[in-house]
Amino acid sequence: MRIFLKIGGATAALALAMTAGAMTAQVLEKKVVGFSAARKMAAAAQEAARVKGVAVVIVVVDDGGHIVLLERMDGAQVASVNVGIGKARTAAIYRRPSKDFEDQIRNGRVAALALADATPLQGGLPIVLDGKVIGAIGVSGDTPQVDEDIARAGAKAFP
Repeated sequence: MRIFLKIGGATAALALAMTAGAMTAQVLEKKVVGFSAARKMAAAAQEAARVKGVAVVIVVVDDGGHIVLLERMDGAQVASVNVGIGKARTAAIYRRPSKDFEDQIRNGRVAALALADATPLQGGLPIVLDGKVIGAIGVSGDTPQVDEDIARAGAKAFP
C-alpha cells in the first residue's frame, strides 16, 4: 500500500502540473463587435433604410448574441424590436444568415422551428473577421429582402 501512495502522490503531482499548464493555455483572446463599430454599421444601415424610404429596427450583437446597439427609427413598428433582436442573435449564435433557417422551413424541414433561440426570418447577417463570426446585425420592419439589404449595407460598413 505504501508503494501505491507514492505512485499516487507522483501521479497527483504530475496531474497538477499538467492542469496548471493547461490552465494558462486556455486563456484566449477573441475579437468581438465593439460599440464604435456597431454605431458605424447602424449608421450605414439607417442611411440605406432612408434611401429606401422605410423605417426599421437595427440591432447589432456580439458573438454571443448580446445586444451592443439597438436603434428604432421613427415610425418603425414596435414589434420589429424583438424580431430584429431575434434575427441578429440567430445570425450570431448559429454563425450563419437567419435566412438559412427560413429556407430550411420553406423546404420542408419544420424541425428547424425547434432550434433554441432561433428566429427563422430573413434579415440577420453574421459579421465575420479573419474567418470567425464576431457578431451580427439584424434588421426588421419591412419585407424580408429589404430587411436583408439594409442589414447587408450595415455589415459592409464594418471596419
